[in-house]
Amino acid sequence: MPQTTPAGVREDLSALPLRERKKLRTRRALAETALHLFVERGYDATTLDDLCDEVEVSKRTFFRTYPSKEDVALAADSDLWSAYLDDVAALAPEGPLVDVLHAALHTTLDSMDADWDRRFLAARDLCDTVPALQAHSLRYCHDTTQAIIDQVSARRGVSPDDVHLRLAIEIVVASWRTASLAWTAQKGRGGRAALTGLLTATFAELPTALSFAP
Repeated sequence: MPQTTPAGVREDLSALPLRERKKLRTRRALAETALHLFVERGYDATTLDDLCDEVEVSKRTFFRTYPSKEDVALAADSDLWSAYLDDVAALAPEGPLVDVLHAALHTTLDSMDADWDRRFLAARDLCDTVPALQAHSLRYCHDTTQAIIDQVSARRGVSPDDVHLRLAIEIVVASWRTASLAWTAQKGRGGRAALTGLLTATFAELPTALSFAP
C-alpha cells in the first residue's frame, strides 16, 4: 500500500516536535540526494550505501524512511498522492464523485511546494529509462488507486467493489495520468499552471472520450 504518512511538503515544520522535524528533514535529504545521484551516476550504478554515505545516515534509517530504492527515486509521486489522500479524507462526502475528486487534485497540486515540479519531472525522466522504476510506478499506481477506493467507499458508505465507485476513481486516475504524461512530454513547459490547465482540459474531454468512435 502507498505510504499515507504526510510527506512534509506542506507543514509548518516549526509547529512539529523536534523528532518529527528531524524525520522530515531526513526524508527530504534522502529524496533530493537520491535524485541527484541517480541522474549524475545512473540509477543502477548508485547503491543504497552510496546514498546513505552521502546523506550521512545508516541504512537502518533509510529503511525507516523509505521502503526501497525505487520509493526514494519516486518520492515526488508519493508526496503528491499522500497529500491527495489527506485532501480526499477532508472532503464533504457528497456531490458527483468524479467532480469532487477532480477538484481535490487541483487543491493538492496547488499546495505542493515550489520545487515539486522539478522533482516530479526528474523522477519521470528516470522512470522512462529504468525498467525497475517503471514496474514500481505501475504497482504504486495500483496500490494508490485502491487506497482511494477504500477511503472514498468508507466515506460514502458504499462497497469498495461497487462498479460505479471503482469506475469513477479509475477515470480520475486515468485523467491525471493522461494530463501528467502530456506535461512531462513537454518537459514541464508552462510550469504548474500548464499542468493544472492540462488536467482541466483532460477532464473536459471525458464526455467525448466515452462516445469516441474512430
